Amino acid sequence: MDRLDMLEAESIYILREAYKSFGKLGMLWSVGKDSTVMLWLAKKAFFGHCPFPFIHIDTTYKIPEMIRFRDKIAKEYNLDLIVYTNWDAINNGMGPEKGRLVCCKALKTDALQHVIDKYKFEGLIVGVRRDEEGSRSKERIFSERNKESEWNYTNQPPELWDQFKTDFPKGNHIRVHPILNWTELDIWQYIKRENIPVVDLYFAKNGKRYRSLGCAQCTGQVDSNASTVDEIIEELKHTNINERAGRAQDREDAYAMQKLRKDGYM
Repeated sequence: MDRLDMLEAESIYILREAYKSFGKLGMLWSVGKDSTVMLWLAKKAFFGHCPFPFIHIDTTYKIPEMIRFRDKIAKEYNLDLIVYTNWDAINNGMGPEKGRLVCCKALKTDALQHVIDKYKFEGLIVGVRRDEEGSRSKERIFSERNKESEWNYTNQPPELWDQFKTDFPKGNHIRVHPILNWTELDIWQYIKRENIPVVDLYFAKNGKRYRSLGCAQCTGQVDSNASTVDEIIEELKHTNINERAGRAQDREDAYAMQKLRKDGYM
């Protein structure tokens, strides 16, 4: 059993354990590489049928190719897809010019909380990885939030020897992280092995490509000539550029993600 086999088996176990342990679950699907791999793992875990809906928070500022890819895959895989936009915030003029963190909170964090409240989700399955960003390294596989989805990152239970805590107070919200132990390189090697479709924004055109995807105004490209999955894998073996180097909110505030995640960000 190689590393990818072990990671896949762990992720499938986590997905099944979450389905067994919690009530109503939803899976966040941003359309990025990580959540698309997670979608693939969910299909494997439940033999081609995903027993929970997928949730896409649409800020209206996403790169158009992402929306086209979302709709194409949702139709091909016959996904139960919830698309939600915080139209109250949009109609009141919310956008990146208000400040990246302010905008992220209104159009992502608040929108997600609206979905949780509307559909009564007890838990969400989320495609975060420890190696991607500092605050995510503080996460657990099964991560407790309070009723408002707020995260106390200073009080996280130990998860030793793959013993996961799944017994939480009734009413609290749970985030489940099946690919927390994967790296960016693992993701791309698995995409290659499984031939998983991903949005073509990741592949270089004219010496530029995206490594991390988000809203168009807040997501920049990196210099790269990697135009195939194999070339991306080779590039990642040698790069010293941070995966989120193109994300504007990270540059605006070094603790941006921790602040957002503390308040319920995905």
